[in-house]
Amino acid sequence: MTATAPPATGVRTPWEDLPEAVRNAVADVLGEPVAHAVTQPGGFSPGAATRVRTTDGRRVFVKAVSGDTNPDSPALHRTEARNAAALPAAVPAPRLLGTHDDGTWVALVYEDVQGRQPHVPWHTAELKRVLDAVADLGRTLTPSPLDAPPAATALDRTFSGWQRLLHGEHEDLTARLDPWVAGHLLLLAELAAPWPEAVTGDTLAHGDLRADNILLTDDGRTVFVDWPHALRAAVWFDLLVMLPCVRAQGGPDPEDLFTAHPLGASADPDAVTTALAALTGYFLYHCLLPPPPGIPTVRAFQRAQGDAALAWLRRRLRR
Repeated sequence: MTATAPPATGVRTPWEDLPEAVRNAVADVLGEPVAHAVTQPGGFSPGAATRVRTTDGRRVFVKAVSGDTNPDSPALHRTEARNAAALPAAVPAPRLLGTHDDGTWVALVYEDVQGRQPHVPWHTAELKRVLDAVADLGRTLTPSPLDAPPAATALDRTFSGWQRLLHGEHEDLTARLDPWVAGHLLLLAELAAPWPEAVTGDTLAHGDLRADNILLTDDGRTVFVDWPHALRAAVWFDLLVMLPCVRAQGGPDPEDLFTAHPLGASADPDAVTTALAALTGYFLYHCLLPPPPGIPTVRAFQRAQGDAALAWLRRRLRR
């Protein structure tokens, strides 16, 4: 299996480029100075993502971002901090140790998970391990232990891609669409329209499952990181969101994976198709936009996911 998506990597801020006040604040959270720091690959945040070792040998993970780099990222970090602090201990996610927020820079300090991201292109055994963990995660987080926003609220603007294209908000973008998509915009918009009802549920979904948000440990654990997009949705929502990315990164056909998975097998087929249509619209609309400040690589990655989602959708529609 061959990966078609570009690497899920952005432009990281090295630890040594963080303001001294931020580095000192992290040391205050830890109670000891930082002796060594290594920037970690993967993910699109324009901030720092660093494994840190203190003078006493303690290891932690630090992520920090400034509104000067990307105006939306500090709010995401603040939301992530609230979510991470509220996750039950049974959830396989890193434990939040502390935060720093000076109004411009937001830094989160986590326990360091001694693990690695899954191989891309996906290895069969690792994909099975992750899919099993996604099933366990859905069961653990139903009912939702957090008062997270429902999907209908959290994704109100995000999942409106077909409608925006159909109503000509960006005529220059419509001209760049795949010919089949351009000729079926009305169908796609109508198909996706009832997505809020289709994904309604009381499971806490991660909302952004991809290989770069997953760590595999040597002791057999699968750990899910980065929770700023957590929301309440149908129990199969995370699986649906994840599979176009799996396909774009060399994985098997998403339809086969979804229907064979414990969370997908019992899902309402019409609801799944509706949600997939909305997800496809999200990817294929946003990939045509200019990149967000500080995140130059995300649009190509969204395009790869959108192409995989569209192929999956067309299989379900038999078109």
